[in-house]
Amino acid sequence: MNRTRYLPKSLPSRRRLLQSAALATLSTVLLPSTQADAKTQAFDYRLAEWSPAHAANYTAANRPTSHPVDFLIIHMTQATYANTLRIFQNPEKQVSAHYVVRSADGHVTQMVRERDVAWHAGNWDYNTRSIGIEHEGWVDQPAYFTDAMYAESAKLTAAICTRYGIPKDRAHIIAHYEVPGSDHTDPGPNWDWTRYMRLVGSA
Repeated sequence: MNRTRYLPKSLPSRRRLLQSAALATLSTVLLPSTQADAKTQAFDYRLAEWSPAHAANYTAANRPTSHPVDFLIIHMTQATYANTLRIFQNPEKQVSAHYVVRSADGHVTQMVRERDVAWHAGNWDYNTRSIGIEHEGWVDQPAYFTDAMYAESAKLTAAICTRYGIPKDRAHIIAHYEVPGSDHTDPGPNWDWTRYMRLVGSA
């Protein structure tokens, strides 16, 4: 398949976007706010809230017809939940993920349809073939890795695996740092893969 027509323009580093000083000072005057009481159900996962990323931050597609869906990629936001949503809704940022999971209660927000290609992996081939799940928190702050976040993320991952026939194993549920060519470390050494995979398997 000729994928050239799907290729986005050259994208800035996701790490630079999520770790920039501007992230900590984002203003609701400059960026669209996400209403806390908006609970529109997401399209692909019934337990998620729908809060769409800006269309400039992902590639419209028709997966799995246009591209197979083979992987799930686990990320940490390196930002708060609220600021992550604002970043994905800002057309200048050129970054997105399909889902964001909140630390405190495991609340799941869908931001890109699974049929579309989110810009999260830093590798175009992996972007086209994966679902990206962001988790609120920082790789070096394990307090963000709550029981609720693990449990709700595992339910989401299990549902996606079932939907696309993806094996529930570490060859197909991977860390961002495992994407070829990645310079990222997330979800980091504090992420409990043994626990997470056990939860995915039992969900």
